[in-house]
Amino acid sequence: MKKNQKLHVRETLVIYGRHVLKYRTSAIVLILVILGAAGASMIPPLVVQRMIDEFAKIDGVNSGFWFAFKRILELLGYWIIAWTLWRISGFLATGIQPRIRTDLERTALDALQRQSHRFFTDEFTGALVRRVRGFANAYIDIAESILWRFVPLVVELSFIFVIFVRLHILFLPALIIWFALMVAKSIFFARRRSVLDLERAAKDSKVTGVLSDVITNNLNVKLFTATQHERENFFNVTEERQVVALQTWRFGERVLVLQNIISAAFMLTMLGILAWLWSRNVVGLGIFAAAVLYFNRLNRSMDDVGNAMRRIYEALAEAAEMTEIILLRPEVQNKRGAKELRISKAKIEFQNVSFIYSDGREALDSFDLVINSKEKVALVGPSGAGKSTVTKLLLRFYDVTSGTISIDGQRVHEVTQDSLHRTISFVPQEPLLFHRSLRDNIGYGCQNATEEEIITAAKKSYCHEFISELSNGYDTLVGERGIKLSGGERQRVAIARAILKDAPILVLDEATSSLDSESESLIQDALRVLMKDKTVIVIAHRLSTIIQMDRIIVMEKGKVVDMGTHEELMKKVGIYQKLWNIQAGGFRTSIV
Repeated sequence: MKKNQKLHVRETLVIYGRHVLKYRTSAIVLILVILGAAGASMIPPLVVQRMIDEFAKIDGVNSGFWFAFKRILELLGYWIIAWTLWRISGFLATGIQPRIRTDLERTALDALQRQSHRFFTDEFTGALVRRVRGFANAYIDIAESILWRFVPLVVELSFIFVIFVRLHILFLPALIIWFALMVAKSIFFARRRSVLDLERAAKDSKVTGVLSDVITNNLNVKLFTATQHERENFFNVTEERQVVALQTWRFGERVLVLQNIISAAFMLTMLGILAWLWSRNVVGLGIFAAAVLYFNRLNRSMDDVGNAMRRIYEALAEAAEMTEIILLRPEVQNKRGAKELRISKAKIEFQNVSFIYSDGREALDSFDLVINSKEKVALVGPSGAGKSTVTKLLLRFYDVTSGTISIDGQRVHEVTQDSLHRTISFVPQEPLLFHRSLRDNIGYGCQNATEEEIITAAKKSYCHEFISELSNGYDTLVGERGIKLSGGERQRVAIARAILKDAPILVLDEATSSLDSESESLIQDALRVLMKDKTVIVIAHRLSTIIQMDRIIVMEKGKVVDMGTHEELMKKVGIYQKLWNIQAGGFRTSIV
């Protein structure tokens, strides 16, 4: 558990409250119906009181029978009213609660989508999914506890307070002391309970993350015969959760024991006062019987409230992780008053750019580069030279540590992120596809693309041929992250998506790395069409794919150390020539 992790009670309840207010009329009606149902449920003991007191005054069997019959009908009437109102409240809740739950899930997703690239590199996908679901489910637990436990308890306490204080002043101090003890108990144990519940929720998220990680990498688990290792790892994290869960449950049971002791002492005190008053003829047998019914009901309600409090603590702990994300200020966000990026030439400038990752690694150091309009440049260099960092900063996945990046004279941190991303088509080394149809994945490049446009893009990226051979064609589901497709097929789908987007700036990060020689030969033609009239940045380790670039930028340790065409760089003794000779030598060795 994070040291600074909090329960965020107020913040969570404020978020829930804002969502409830959207349905304020329905919510008010629901509460009024519940109040009415709880009130109707409190009247029968008073009917029993009158029945017993009046029985003592009745002479004759016949008159007693008809009197009892009328009282039983009266009791039945109140029970029917209460039952009807309870059922109405249930139907009203079904019209509100699912909507609020859905709204909360949407709010949680919006909060996640606001977060920056670094946030997702530090989190388990499965754990984030659990937080979204847990946040919405926690609302249901809290709302049900408040509506069907606390609201009725308020009515019951009000009835008992009014009835018994009016009956005799001796009941007042007993009620005040009991209420004060219950509140003090709740406050005293709340802090310790919240710590345990937060730790349990954190352990539960860890279990979900590990489980998701193992399932996602199931092929690696099999290939490296690590089944037993993963089983032991999962056993350890579930054991940690179990220990915390047991501590939480045992703590909750101790609280309930204390609560039961306080309630029992209260009930005995009230009954003792009643017995004393009855012995002095201050109260009749009827009120004594009614009091027993009320105290018994109150005792059951307090047990229910104790269980409800446990559910609320657990729910708040479940919600806390998502609430923290909702409250989290995104690392990269639009500057106040940010304008839309307007493209005229798509000229890109890096001016004295430096960038240091959060772990202290310096990726770029006073990096300067100008990419002219419609120029095709390639970034090459050894691993760790900062090539991918250049594209991440251009896309503003991160903000620069110092320096500026601009497109057509507009600094990227001063324009909206959406307009920036609309301007750039990005094909990463490992393209990730949605578990949707091929049509949806290709069409993601242009949300309103027609069928004809999707097929045209597929043909240009040489996807259409293999898609046509599938039994479901463009309706074929590609599996999670596109796992049903080969690496080359996934890459071609990603290129088709970029073709369809048709942005003025194109970034290719090892876009042909997953292609076999035949596919690469085909795709190079498609890429030439795609790159036409665009400003292009290509990151490539396979140098044979960038020979035709207008300019090749050689990078080392976050700086530009050389640049020129392939022919120019091959005439120099330097990094590029060394890398080319290594690759050419490796190729010759593989032939031999």
